[in-house]
Amino acid sequence: MHIHILGICGTFMGGIAQLARTAGHRVTGCDSGVYPPMSTQLEAAGIELVEGYGSEQIALKPDCYVVGNAISRGNPLLEELLDRGLPYVSGPQWLADNVLQGRWVLAVAGTHGKTTTSAMLAWILEDAGLNPGFLIGGVPINFGVSARLSGKSSDSPFFVIEADEYDTAFCDKRSKFIHYRPRTLILNNLEFDHADIFVDLAAIETQFHHLVRTMPRQGLLLSNAAETSLERVLARGCWTPVEPFNALSGWHGQGNDADGSLRLMRGEQEIGATQWAVNGEHNRANAVAALLAARHVGVPLDQGLAALSRFENVKRRLELRGTVRGISVYDDFAHHPTAIATTVAGLRRKIGGGANAPRILAVLEPRSNTMKLGVMKAQLPASLADADQVFCYGANLGWDAAEALAPLGDKAVVADNLDALVKRIVAAAHSGDQILVMSNGGFGGIHDKLLAALLRGVT
Repeated sequence: MHIHILGICGTFMGGIAQLARTAGHRVTGCDSGVYPPMSTQLEAAGIELVEGYGSEQIALKPDCYVVGNAISRGNPLLEELLDRGLPYVSGPQWLADNVLQGRWVLAVAGTHGKTTTSAMLAWILEDAGLNPGFLIGGVPINFGVSARLSGKSSDSPFFVIEADEYDTAFCDKRSKFIHYRPRTLILNNLEFDHADIFVDLAAIETQFHHLVRTMPRQGLLLSNAAETSLERVLARGCWTPVEPFNALSGWHGQGNDADGSLRLMRGEQEIGATQWAVNGEHNRANAVAALLAARHVGVPLDQGLAALSRFENVKRRLELRGTVRGISVYDDFAHHPTAIATTVAGLRRKIGGGANAPRILAVLEPRSNTMKLGVMKAQLPASLADADQVFCYGANLGWDAAEALAPLGDKAVVADNLDALVKRIVAAAHSGDQILVMSNGGFGGIHDKLLAALLRGVT
């Protein structure tokens, strides 16, 4: 079969392209501003890319068009295929019909931690020799790719998927995860996000409830007991056994970032322990969820803990991009106030605190649709309060970033020009500083710009 993917360079749609290619399909695709790293991954896989959404792409005559959720009515290629009555399907529906059908799906849902927890879970299964397939919204360092059909065993029944609550496509406004029908489901957390498609938290809770309704009686639902929003979701109806985690009276993680310890606890009893290279209380909670999900498919807890000692995290999660003149530059995907606060706190734990501790220079691009709408601008100062200085890229926003960050006083700098922002950061930085760049996009290549400017000594 020949499929042509609209919006192919997004992480999810690019993952679908790679899965389809591995399955033996001919895959082509298009996007606006075809860009790396996904474009280079796809081209290396033998997938032909077309720049833009010109209606002339109809001449490719694919058997089916797979339409990403970034594609809206008015897109010239979409309008042409609708006018001609050509076959099309959403990305999640294609995945459900052609990859997930008949497999044991392990899904990870929640506002935060989906990518990291999915990567942990996939790695635990891989380390146990279960050779899972997976589709993850980032690149787990242990695998080097964001998606694969399966490991060494082509008939592995297991598939790990990051279950996103964002809408499916122009023609299907249900959350993507409604299509996945998991047998094992992790509900990590739930708070308001995606203000461009959800009016309030209750609307998101409804979608999570719809997901819960698809679970089989013989499945397992792992839910963060610390989240009242998830309690409300489950109270609306649940037909699947629930295993709570992150409850001090039940399953939870303990440990210390300083010595890299991770202890799996059940109440006051230590079930097992390991050493690992991942920081933060939130990641210990992620690990507990992944361990319990892996146990559901037969991986003993002690074996899962041993696997986590070899877990190398995900790219763009406090990823060190380079150190120049004693100044370190980190890249992180954080783009929601809760994730920003957690990331800043995680770096602080990593480098230490106190009067003589290294400074954190937080660099933020409010790029997500929710951020651009300004819905969470009032939460930003508190989320950045633990940074020593804050630099914000204020271009293309519908609100005044300088005004929103005014509670931070002189330690906040806003610039609408990327090169000007780089100069301000470099001028402020000195040896020992930690520059923490946070964005859910490429941020105009600011990481390399900073490292190059630091190397030149530009001020």
